[in-house]
Amino acid sequence: MSESQVALNKNRAKNLGRFAEVMPETAKQIKAQMDEAYKDGAIDTKTKRLMAMAVALGAGCRNCVLGQAMGALDKGATKEEMLETLAVVTSMRGTTGVAESLRVIQLLDELEML
Repeated sequence: MSESQVALNKNRAKNLGRFAEVMPETAKQIKAQMDEAYKDGAIDTKTKRLMAMAVALGAGCRNCVLGQAMGALDKGATKEEMLETLAVVTSMRGTTGVAESLRVIQLLDELEML
């Protein structure tokens, strides 16, 4: 995994913006759904983003992993919270969980959090 995760995330964000340009109504609906799903409620937004990162790791969705990891960090997730989430993923998924979690390890390393 020699690709920069920070660079991949920047490209993801750029392409998401392009998606919104060419499909504005669809993007608007998706954003509204996400705003509703990730708002603070019985579970806070940061925890919801960590949960979503775990699901994305299980699904093997690179863009989802990066988006949710950055969303969790933006909401104040600590290195320890990120690593504990990875521990849950690896507990549930075994070696495939470890393999997918390496993307988050690299991202945290690039962000100088490890």
